[in-house]
Amino acid sequence: MGMGVLESNGRNYELVAFESVSISRNLSLPEKLKKINDSVRSYIERFAPNVMALESVFFGKNVDSLVRIGEARASAMLAAAESKLEVVEYSPARVKEAVSGNGRASKIQIQQMVKHRFRMETPPPTDAADALAVALCHVQSQNVRIPVG
Repeated sequence: MGMGVLESNGRNYELVAFESVSISRNLSLPEKLKKINDSVRSYIERFAPNVMALESVFFGKNVDSLVRIGEARASAMLAAAESKLEVVEYSPARVKEAVSGNGRASKIQIQQMVKHRFRMETPPPTDAADALAVALCHVQSQNVRIPVG
């Protein structure tokens, strides 16, 4: 699981932090979900964000994987709710489009674009790159003005 924090003034954004949380396969499901919840809550306490942006659940062929992703997302959302933090969601295609200009970009392309956008020497781990991509999508969506008329 990846997490990241960006700071934005409405026009510019800056990378504050990112990390990957590794979860042992040897843990029981409740222990894994607790680790996710504890990690997210700790991140919220450390960085005091004003919103949590998540990638929405996508449809796929592997139902077991989708259920596990849903459980992990619920654990992260619970940490946000406990901290009274707003949660927003973006589709995987929208995140990929925001970061790379291609709604069907691969994980490697997203890693490379995140590396480029934040002027990193090496690409971040895949899960951290995904988290930063979602954060970047959110920051960029806040600057979009929709004409009325």
